[in-house]
Amino acid sequence: MRCISIKAYAKINLTLDVVSRREDGYHNVEMIMQSVDLWDLITIKEMGEGIRLDSNIPGLPTDEGNIAWRAAQLIKSKFDIPTGIHITIDKNIPIEAGLAGGSADCAAVLSGLNQLWNLRMDIKDLQALGKELGADVPFCLSGGTALAQGIGDMLTPIESKEEMWLVIIKPEFEVSTKEIYSRLKLEAIEKRPHNPKVIMYLESGDIQGIASSLVNVMEEITIPMHPDISRLKADLKAQGALGALMSGSGPSVYGIFPSGEAARAAAKLLKGKYSQVFVTKTMPWGLALAKPGSSL
Repeated sequence: MRCISIKAYAKINLTLDVVSRREDGYHNVEMIMQSVDLWDLITIKEMGEGIRLDSNIPGLPTDEGNIAWRAAQLIKSKFDIPTGIHITIDKNIPIEAGLAGGSADCAAVLSGLNQLWNLRMDIKDLQALGKELGADVPFCLSGGTALAQGIGDMLTPIESKEEMWLVIIKPEFEVSTKEIYSRLKLEAIEKRPHNPKVIMYLESGDIQGIASSLVNVMEEITIPMHPDISRLKADLKAQGALGALMSGSGPSVYGIFPSGEAARAAAKLLKGKYSQVFVTKTMPWGLALAKPGSSL
């Protein structure tokens, strides 16, 4: 039986703007997304029939309630493949954290089965399938740095010149993305990101410029509901972060640091206060074969 293992990388939002509400219930967004070196390991093995999913996280759905399971179901149905699949998810990305961990796992299954079964889908084909499963999946398939528009599926790659070091903190509570979006009043948004400026900073390698331009309009909804998020941002800045922002609809918060050494020193202190603290850096891709230096 054939087998493949894939690293599925988390994402953060360098910016997030919501520009309009759609008739289908989604929102049109304009945001800059960035892959980071925090990953789940997805192992896919053939078996006789059906779909089986296991994880190292108790309580993680192991049936159609898991988007990675649905990705396998979609591929098997689309290509009429009788062979069964056993998916193992070793999670490092916190769940319900605003870091697209579930979408990354889904992207890994789509890409992994495309390789395992030699289905010959290119990245556009995979992203079209991914869009059927979740708005963040198309980005997770390509990764790197990108301007995302539409529901997040219209992607324009950005040539980011400099690697950035980050500390991510996941607080001990979850946030419902659906609830946050339901409370959002577009006309009441007070501060929106300037995406062209941030793109210019990324392309020129101006980390200080990037860090000073971080804006996520969802903070205006999530922070009043969870004031601790403001404290997380303040703690990161107090430890030397050049800028700090909530990712997605929350609750994870990250800080951009001037160096890996500075990020590690800050994380060491912050781990005394928070249980989930991660030192990471930006990545140029969203998926990689589970061996050093290999990308999909």
